[in-house]
Amino acid sequence: MNGILCINKPQGFTSFDVVAKLRGILKTKKIGHAGTLDPMATGVLPVFVGNATKACDIMPDSSKAYRASFKLGEQTDTQDSSGTVLKSFEVNCTASDIEKLLPEFTGDIMQVPPMYSAVSVNGKRLYELARQGIEVEREPRQITVFSLVLEEYSEETKEGVFYIECSKGTYIRTIIHDIGIKLGCGGIMTALVRTVSNGFELSGTVTLDEVQKLADEGKAESLLLPVERVFEELPAIYLNANDTKLYRNGVKLYTKKLGVNQKDESVRYRVFSDEKTFIGLAFVKDDCLRVFKNFA
Repeated sequence: MNGILCINKPQGFTSFDVVAKLRGILKTKKIGHAGTLDPMATGVLPVFVGNATKACDIMPDSSKAYRASFKLGEQTDTQDSSGTVLKSFEVNCTASDIEKLLPEFTGDIMQVPPMYSAVSVNGKRLYELARQGIEVEREPRQITVFSLVLEEYSEETKEGVFYIECSKGTYIRTIIHDIGIKLGCGGIMTALVRTVSNGFELSGTVTLDEVQKLADEGKAESLLLPVERVFEELPAIYLNANDTKLYRNGVKLYTKKLGVNQKDESVRYRVFSDEKTFIGLAFVKDDCLRVFKNFA
């Protein structure tokens, strides 16, 4: 059993909880995930099964999209509604006030990771320090926010929804927290749904219950997507039968013969067999095609 399961992560589960659950359902330990979601978040969580786990650490960087619910008037230690309220404020903001600030949080910006995060400082996870009541200085990191739109806002309830497209490593609750500071009234995230991750959309996800049902029927494998889906933007090389055999045996293939003129060693290629089966990823070095990662 090899491939990708696109899971709609339930609220209250950590990303590892999902992996642990699937290991039991699919009766295999070879499972990993990409793009950690906080327990309170729901939505797209790509899970890799079998040989597909080799892709977890080498996937191309891609943007992610979220719908984030928020409430103004509070600050918490976790920057979301699961934390302890530190301050409360009067709120006199309009939707227009919020929208005027959004350009400041769009594009390449610097973001200080929250204390309740998995970022490591001097070998310790920040959330471990936070649970001990310790706050340390954190280095800001560059992130990219491609789109930040206020979809809803109620002046009566002080609640609203942002649509956000951003780079990997972005903390959505920190964006809301920082917007709250700029508004002078504080702000916390109250819910988060990831709608897109690594090219996978929420509409194409399945629930853990659905996986369990099909596993009980012996049909869980039908849910698996091919691992090459996450590498679709990479150029492809199709080998003939003889070159497929040579490549599988680790024999150098000269790129000139393959019609590949690329000299940049950082470029990765998808390699397909003569039967159009995805074999793995390769790169070019010394005018030869070299194996980067095999998947078959």
